[in-house]
Amino acid sequence: MSPKFEDTILKHFSGIEDPRIDRTKQHLLKDIIAIAILAVLSGADSWVAIETYAQAKKEWLQEFLALPNGIPSHDTIARVFAKLDPQAFEQCFQRWVESMTYAVGAQVIPIDGKTIRQSFDRDGFQKAIHVVSAQVL
Repeated sequence: MSPKFEDTILKHFSGIEDPRIDRTKQHLLKDIIAIAILAVLSGADSWVAIETYAQAKKEWLQEFLALPNGIPSHDTIARVFAKLDPQAFEQCFQRWVESMTYAVGAQVIPIDGKTIRQSFDRDGFQKAIHVVSAQVL
């Protein structure tokens, strides 16, 4: 049985402190965070792409998010993330990933990649050498 969305992202990020002033809150912090995470997991790589994703998935998102004032703009999303405590966000994100990997019986394998400096040769048409390492925990 897969865990419910409310028990995953929303629960793990509920402890994050909202840095915004009360009078300026038109969108719930948990909605903004959930939209951003889902969009990035789907390939969004900018604030505009996150908003575009949310607009395209609005009906689906409304099934589990409140969205009291609709989809937040890309400017709103960017402002909120600029003010969030990065360490608190990282801790919440790590706890969420750990809970999901536990729920599906998966294992997280850290992967690191590097390009060896000056390993290319333009004259000899030799591309740079890349090294990838993975560590099973």
